[in-house]
Amino acid sequence: MYKIYSLLLICFLLLSCSGNKKANVQASNTIYDVKLDSLELFDKSRNRIIPVALYYPKTNKKINKQQVIIFSHGYGENKGGDNRIYSYLTENLASKGYFVISIQHELPNDELLAMEGDLKITRRPNWERGCENILFVLNEFKKTNPELDFKHLTLIGHSNGGDMTALFATEYPKLVSKIITMDNRRMPLPRINHPQVYTLRSSNYPADEFVLPTEQEQQKYGMTVQPTSIEHRDMDNDATIEQRKAINTYIESYLSK
Repeated sequence: MYKIYSLLLICFLLLSCSGNKKANVQASNTIYDVKLDSLELFDKSRNRIIPVALYYPKTNKKINKQQVIIFSHGYGENKGGDNRIYSYLTENLASKGYFVISIQHELPNDELLAMEGDLKITRRPNWERGCENILFVLNEFKKTNPELDFKHLTLIGHSNGGDMTALFATEYPKLVSKIITMDNRRMPLPRINHPQVYTLRSSNYPADEFVLPTEQEQQKYGMTVQPTSIEHRDMDNDATIEQRKAINTYIESYLSK
């Protein structure tokens, strides 16, 4: 009888371990060196160049089911280079095995972001353009890098990029597994069960009404609203070492779920 119970216990432990691995194939203790590349994609349908920065592990071995993260920066007044000023985050994610695509959403000749009126309305064209950028980039990489795991796509965005991220998840929920917004303030987060929704909040700026879910909505849809002591403007590379560690820790924990 003792031998039977022992065998049953061993079988249970093996099944548990197998289930955990299957649930989170990206989880790994390996820390990789990071390679940075950049390229310009061209969307013929919109006659638009879309610059992207790529952060990915420098390794000779294939990472099985390597997950993809698309990052969208905050508003930079069309000055360019905004897709690289979050390198503390994008490089850290790449070092953990993720394939990170950071999109430059603003071009010098774009209209400036609206600063007046009902911003949920006046800024909507900017977010829609961002969603078109994300969709185009996603489809291009599906063609050029089919070995990547696009079934578990995560979108991350700060501020205005977070509003784009929230809108994309609202319009294309089946394409995304998780979204993580960093203090988006205007576009309401989607109240849906899929994708999973996480948001980090700043200490100095409140979100507009209805952007954040109520406690009841958080429970109903499994959404996470995380207050922080970090100011809105300090969520890019201006963040201190302690702030960078906090943001990376939160985001890594969301990705591991």
